[in-house]
Amino acid sequence: MEHVKEQSFYGQETKNRLKRIEGQVRGVLKMMDEEKDCKDVITQLSAARSAMDRAIGYIVAKNLEECIRVAHEEGESAEDLINEAVQMIVKSR
Repeated sequence: MEHVKEQSFYGQETKNRLKRIEGQVRGVLKMMDEEKDCKDVITQLSAARSAMDRAIGYIVAKNLEECIRVAHEEGESAEDLINEAVQMIVKSR
């Protein structure tokens, strides 16, 4: 998905998502310092992981959306772009 390099998909919404994840991870570290229950720590880590998965999906989707638009404008097939996006998501799991 190299069609679009000039435009940034890392807008404020994306950055805010990652800042929330950063806060969740800091919260987990604080919980560890405070010797909180293991189940509570795991619950928070799972929430952070889920948020990270959603952020990855969001970024890939936004990039794919733009790449497909550009490919369509240039008369190219989007099939390879879609396959590449799927592989990126699969690798992130």
